[in-house]
Amino acid sequence: MHTGLEVLLSEGLPEMTGKRVGLVTNHTGVDSRFRSTADLLHASDQFRLVALFGPEHGVRGEAQAGVEVGASVDGRTGLLVYSLYGETRRPTPAMLERMDALLFDIQDVGVRYATYISTMSLVQEACAEAGIPLVLLDRPNPISGVHIEGPSLNPAFASFVGAHPIPVRHGLTCGELARLFAAERGWPTPTVVPMQGWRRDQWYDETGLPWVQPTPNLPTLDSLTLYPGMCLIEGTNVSEGRGTTRPFELVGAPWLDPFELAAELERRTLPGFAFRPAYFTPTYSKHAGFSCRGVQAYVTDRSEVRPVELGVHLLHAIRELAPEEFAWRSGHDGSFFVDLLYGSDKLRRMLDGGAGVAEITADWREETSGFRERRDPFLLY
Repeated sequence: MHTGLEVLLSEGLPEMTGKRVGLVTNHTGVDSRFRSTADLLHASDQFRLVALFGPEHGVRGEAQAGVEVGASVDGRTGLLVYSLYGETRRPTPAMLERMDALLFDIQDVGVRYATYISTMSLVQEACAEAGIPLVLLDRPNPISGVHIEGPSLNPAFASFVGAHPIPVRHGLTCGELARLFAAERGWPTPTVVPMQGWRRDQWYDETGLPWVQPTPNLPTLDSLTLYPGMCLIEGTNVSEGRGTTRPFELVGAPWLDPFELAAELERRTLPGFAFRPAYFTPTYSKHAGFSCRGVQAYVTDRSEVRPVELGVHLLHAIRELAPEEFAWRSGHDGSFFVDLLYGSDKLRRMLDGGAGVAEITADWREETSGFRERRDPFLLY
């Protein structure tokens, strides 16, 4: 199969010929030979690349999660790099004034929490206001384009980890998402350079494309498969495995009993998952330097997994096993981070009120069905 980048390089795009363009990209923007999008487009004679824009982690993937990135000059191409994860998170009019168009080429992770699609939506908005075209070089949804799971975002809880009312696991590519965003926000429809040869039911390791970990804390396809549910742990005082070699596969805290937690999760017979009692010591993030006790989650059948449901089961089980120690992470303003991740305060309120997992997840069914109908007009594959 071929990504949108490779299609653009081989077939061209007539409306871009000779134009001055900017490029939003990062370390995941590579061709099948690991050559960087920035380097390839800088060397191309189709158009003139005049600047780069970097999301969270930077253009070359040099920054850790949550670390602000400043403007710089790219050492490889000599181009000015504007940061979209620093003083501003969207291109300013001054950044765009020398450009005829903007290109976007980033490998997304297929999960609403990831900030790459939030950056994309802000780029779309800035291009709409500036009146310049946006061109998306499409890439696969790495956890397949078939599965949809989790609640849709309540717009009242919109944030940089949830920019648009879509489910946690949406099953769309960046190009498809950009088309949906444009239609529902009233922006111009972006040009999408589609992939060739991708099927919706394919996972990333079935594409033949090289794996480049999309963020420092999603090193493997297994960690990414678990991410839609395990990320909910970020909203608590339990470690989600950041600071270990297995983030989002390991979950624990100094005050948990790993054997008790593993047995409880196995008792719940969650399809496609298995659990091992585990001990780990994070080198940074929550409980850094302290021995944590919990579980390592294993994906045994990814066609069956429901990772968002797993995340809810984990929260429910940990609350039951350690009610005195468990706590939600709150900000200085009294808000709860888990609400931004989940897309509403329903999960926190229902768990605090004693609701079971079945009651919580039943709330998604109608939303998931409705989203399938909403997304149909924007599918490209």
